[in-house]
Amino acid sequence: MNPMLALALVAIAGIAATRLPWQSWRRSPNRDLVLATGLPLVLTGVLLGPGLGVLDGALLRALAPVTALAIGWLGAVFGARLEWRVVRRISRADWGLGTARAAVTFALVALAAWSLSRARPALGSAWAPTLPGLLTLGALAVVSGPGAVARTAQAAGISRRGARACRLAATLDTLLGALAFTLTLALYHPRVPVGGATLGWLRWLALASGSGVLVGMLFLSVSRLRSGRDDLGLALSGVVLFGAGVGYAADLSPFVVCTLAAVVIVNLSPHRRRVQELLLDWAHPIYAVILIIVGALLVLPTAWLLLAIPLLAAVGIAAKWGAARAALRWLRVSGWPANVGVATAASGGGEGEEGVALALALNFHLTFQGAGAGGILTTITLGVILAQLAAPRLITHTHAPAPLTPPPQAPEVTG
Repeated sequence: MNPMLALALVAIAGIAATRLPWQSWRRSPNRDLVLATGLPLVLTGVLLGPGLGVLDGALLRALAPVTALAIGWLGAVFGARLEWRVVRRISRADWGLGTARAAVTFALVALAAWSLSRARPALGSAWAPTLPGLLTLGALAVVSGPGAVARTAQAAGISRRGARACRLAATLDTLLGALAFTLTLALYHPRVPVGGATLGWLRWLALASGSGVLVGMLFLSVSRLRSGRDDLGLALSGVVLFGAGVGYAADLSPFVVCTLAAVVIVNLSPHRRRVQELLLDWAHPIYAVILIIVGALLVLPTAWLLLAIPLLAAVGIAAKWGAARAALRWLRVSGWPANVGVATAASGGGEGEEGVALALALNFHLTFQGAGAGGILTTITLGVILAQLAAPRLITHTHAPAPLTPPPQAPEVTG
């Protein structure tokens, strides 16, 4: 199929999925939960890709620059949340709790994946290149969806204050997980990006950071010349397109470059609110397109993945829950619900900041285009969906009040 026709088909499917009148259907908690995970769109991608062959491997490779743009847009959405005036209000105890949870989750999931790859060599081949693949599994197990976490917590009966604390915890998780993934890319990037000169990890980080800052400064310069509402939208779209293109063409990271550009913009531009609105306006349909592309890229190189995926998801949820319980006891952080570790298992949702895990997984797939990259993408995608499906039930279970016990009966007095 012609790449332009395929792109139009995916775009129409993504936009239509975000405009369907779901609210007019009969509401069902289970149906709403399934829709929130994005599973129908992933299955649409599976149908168009492995099922019908419309989105085959050659066509998806031709659409790689468009995929990079979608990744960069979601990175910009997340970066636009990182305003310094908000970040500096986070207490040291909150940072300590978030860092401890992230470190434990990263280490345990990476160790579990390494153990599985040693026990079943087929999994090691499916997660090739092995070391960056295992580190990526650990890093993305840390990532959460702040909006999805807050909505899930409130639906489970957690107070509004507790839901805000869960959202803060999820934001810290996402930031720390993205940092771990960025360091993994810096250490193990496979190609020579610039002028035939091999880049070490420090130069890679400097080039990616400098590119993001320069792209952000470019928007600041353009917005000073033309500050109209429509002009800002056009300038922002062009800047994200440019940043994603630089990240993809220079073999850096579209997500990292656009995230840093958005951080520069929202902290230095007087139009930060308008920028955030513009990014969010298109975040939902772009995330829908990413879900379709991810579905088309899913592969099952070994049946052992069907066992490894729920095991790794369970390890990630248990690690977040256990680390949060221990850290809350030792750090004595007030205002955080005891089941914050279970609440932050939710990683999906319909807003841009909820798609960070899948955007990073797709970024890994673009960087390491080999037989194992599809296995990593499949593991992360299905793991995210499983965690999203399990989170509400786990929160309800851990948040349920203790059953009332009858008062002790007074001893009978016999005369």
